[in-house]
Amino acid sequence: MTTAEAPPSDYRLLVPRDWFRVDLTHERWRRQLKTFVDKQSTGSGASAETTRRIWTALRNAAESGVAQGALEFFLKTESPDGAAVPASLLVSMAPSPRGLAPRTGDFARALARRVDASTTVDVVELPAGEAVRTLTETAMDFHVRMPGEVGYLHLAFSIPLSGTDSLMGNLCDAIAHSLRWV
Repeated sequence: MTTAEAPPSDYRLLVPRDWFRVDLTHERWRRQLKTFVDKQSTGSGASAETTRRIWTALRNAAESGVAQGALEFFLKTESPDGAAVPASLLVSMAPSPRGLAPRTGDFARALARRVDASTTVDVVELPAGEAVRTLTETAMDFHVRMPGEVGYLHLAFSIPLSGTDSLMGNLCDAIAHSLRWV
C-alpha cells in the first residue's frame, strides 16, 4: 500500500442476522446491551444471578472496548442453555497519523512478543488487505491495515463455547473475510 491511497470513509462487514448489534458510538449502548440480556434471559430458565453475571461481563467488555476505540459489539443470540454467549465480535479502530501505521509484518512481530506462547500470530491476506491475525483456543483477532496507512481496524472474536477450531470459528473467519472498505 502506498500513502497515495485515500483512507476509507467507512467499512462494511457481513454479520449474520441472528447476531445482535450494539452501536458503541452512542451513549445508548448500555440500553441496547440490556435489551439483549433481557431478551436472552426471557424464557431461558436462566437464574437472576446468571443473568446479572452475563450483564456484568458484557457491560465490562463493552466499557473496556469503548475506552479503546470500539465502534460496534455483535453478540450471537442463540445460546444452548441461556447461560453464555456462544460468540461475540468487538469492532475497534486504532487510527494513526497518515503514513505512521506500522507495516503488518512489523506489527505481527511486536504483537508476538507480547502474547503467550500458546497464541498463534501470523499475517493473512483478506479481501480488504493485509491483516495480523492472532488465534487462541477461544479467541480470533484480526488487525486489518486500513488503506492510506491511517491505522488498523480490529475485529476481536470471542468463541468461548465451541472454540476457534469449530464451525463457529469458521463463521467468524468468514465474517472477517467479508470486510470491505467504503
